[in-house]
Amino acid sequence: MRQHQPSFTTATFSRRAARPALAAITLALLQLPALAQQAAAPAGEAEAAQDNKQDKLKLNQVVVTGSSVRTTKMKQSLSVSSIDSEQIAKTGASNAAELLRSVPGLRSESTGGEGNANVTVRGVPLSAGGSRYVQMQEDGLPVLLFGDISFGTADQFLRADYSTARLEVVRGGSASTLASNSPGGLINFISKTGAGKPAGAIGLSVGLDDRLMRLDADYGGSIGNGTSFHIGGFQRIGEGGRPTGMNVENGGQIRAKLTQKIDAGYVSVSLKALNDRTPSFMPVPVTVDKGTIRTISGIDPRTAFFITPSLAKDTGYNKDGGTTTSNTRDGLRIKSLALGFEAGLDLGNGFSVEEKFRKASNSGRFIALFPADNGNNGAANSFTGTLFNTSLDNFDNTFNDLKLSKVMQSDGVKTTLVAGLFYGVQNVAQTWFWNQYKLSMQGVGSQVLNAAGQPGTGPIAEGWTTWGGCCTRTFDVQYTQTSPYAAAAVDLGSLTLDGSLRRDEQKASGTTLSGNNTAKTWDAASQKTVNYKVGHTSYSLGANYSVTPNLAGFARVSNGVSFSADRLLYGNPLDGSVPISVNEIDQVEGGLKWRQAGLSLFATLFNARTTESNFEVTTQKFSANKYKASGLELEAAYSWGDFSLSGGATFTSAKIKASNDATIVGKKPRRQANFVYQLAPSVMLGQIEVGAALVGSGKSYGDDANTITMKGYTLVNAFVNVPLGDKAQLSLSANNLFNTLAYTEIEGDGHAARAFNGRSLRATLKYNF
Repeated sequence: MRQHQPSFTTATFSRRAARPALAAITLALLQLPALAQQAAAPAGEAEAAQDNKQDKLKLNQVVVTGSSVRTTKMKQSLSVSSIDSEQIAKTGASNAAELLRSVPGLRSESTGGEGNANVTVRGVPLSAGGSRYVQMQEDGLPVLLFGDISFGTADQFLRADYSTARLEVVRGGSASTLASNSPGGLINFISKTGAGKPAGAIGLSVGLDDRLMRLDADYGGSIGNGTSFHIGGFQRIGEGGRPTGMNVENGGQIRAKLTQKIDAGYVSVSLKALNDRTPSFMPVPVTVDKGTIRTISGIDPRTAFFITPSLAKDTGYNKDGGTTTSNTRDGLRIKSLALGFEAGLDLGNGFSVEEKFRKASNSGRFIALFPADNGNNGAANSFTGTLFNTSLDNFDNTFNDLKLSKVMQSDGVKTTLVAGLFYGVQNVAQTWFWNQYKLSMQGVGSQVLNAAGQPGTGPIAEGWTTWGGCCTRTFDVQYTQTSPYAAAAVDLGSLTLDGSLRRDEQKASGTTLSGNNTAKTWDAASQKTVNYKVGHTSYSLGANYSVTPNLAGFARVSNGVSFSADRLLYGNPLDGSVPISVNEIDQVEGGLKWRQAGLSLFATLFNARTTESNFEVTTQKFSANKYKASGLELEAAYSWGDFSLSGGATFTSAKIKASNDATIVGKKPRRQANFVYQLAPSVMLGQIEVGAALVGSGKSYGDDANTITMKGYTLVNAFVNVPLGDKAQLSLSANNLFNTLAYTEIEGDGHAARAFNGRSLRATLKYNF
């Protein structure tokens, strides 16, 4: 990865150096030739920015995610939110997971860093890491087939930058039938195409209280004869959001798209090249006193980071039977090269076809330190840390979604029939070897110690013996998914009816190996064959009724499934001799959409019932639970003169209805708050815009037994945008402005908890041309 370091990389740079650098860039940008064209959003992509003040929630925007028919939000029987590129810039989010915190009904625990976030919706449980029930997409195709792969979640392979036109999020609804492994919802990052006048931007962000430098740029437009293009990306280097004392954030991305309009429609090709490394933030040692989390002296959960220069290298056993020495500062190291093709063609006589294809080569490494204990509740001067050093050997995938539609009109009734086929192949190959180290009880500058507590350099235990030798493993499994689906929508004017069916068939094949902890090699006798098939038929039925052009109501019932991948390995036999567990959700929802005089409101009542099984690596426990959640989801926006306000809130009542652990039946699921909210006010003071993004949560329990309470919190991100002429803008932003200590998870025994990062400040200078 080092051969791809940014061209502006230096070994170190200080805050004192950042100020003159920012001033120099400001001057240079302001002196760019006046011939540069005024930034103009391409037609179609700037649709959200052109919404009038009567439609702040963009209820007239056409939905392209999780819908069999492309029509407006007002006519869809779906709960869907969208965030355009301008709103994205104002959230203060430093990564994709933080951005998702701004979406009502979506719970995004972005405390893991750039990736490895836990994401769910509407009281659907977060009993496994990642996004088990929510699929993350780029331009309508999944980033990964599964959202909850251990150490390899979809958001790790995803970056939002200037190439992102908007974000669409569907909660519940037809996500069960129009995508795979997504019964909870769909998160679709939609990229720019360049359609319209040539336009672009370049922006430089500099950290004001930590080392950070990031350069973003994009450019696109029509080049004649129906051809348009867009190219964009970023490069960065820095400390990674915490005072790590070294450059643990280093890399970038390039994305490009070329689109050709033809008489019958369009064809498009795309490219994404991602080579990035970012730190991973794990839980840190804490204690629990009478059910309340307490910090340990010297360890601040907002800033603690134990991958220090004292723990610079780690040597483990690789899949080929040799050793590999890793640079621990690589953290979440991701490489992805993806090539895509898309076409939409009008075949005549009401028939049309849509084709989407993408092939990606994905690999990387996950390195993070997890506390195995809390140093005798902080009384000791050291603790034992397990270094999760996991090689993501092969995460390659190929996805294709082909959809044929037929539109028929008769006597004012419009009927749309859809037949589609999704085909996907996802490789999941990993190697685990986790050494254990003794570290001093310091959140910053922690030192490696030997078994006697003196300064040391190596592990106190090799991966062969960690947690009883459970987790030295290598596996290589390929999952093939074939999913035919069908949908029908009938537009009767004020009333729209729709229904859809999907049959998911998955085949898994491959092998797993465990370590021979005595011979210290791979144990050939432990090899197990993975060879099974699993299937499920999902459905979704919905209706939407427009009372007036500004008021509509909808209702929907749906069933969907999420298949598991690696989380089934090393458990029951997977050779087809025993049934394979699946995770299933039944949902009922209904709501209202209304807008009037600058105020827009989207309200949804929901009920979700989840049946799942799980295996937790850190506790080595299997679980089989049933959950029920009911609640109200609100999204609203208001504009009055130079003042605007948008936000949302979700009220949820959730319980564990059944379990293989009878002691937790009737309890509230872990990390599920009764109330969460988002609020984003902003005001124009002349030409200067001042705003904030607030994300809050009520209290929740850290364990299913409801013995550990995580307090409620409100995080505040704030920004000030100052125009510098017609084309340049200086933005100052603060993430977690008030340095709030807020936890998102804690281990069941209370020895370690994970919190949001502390306050960080940055300045961004952006020039549009």
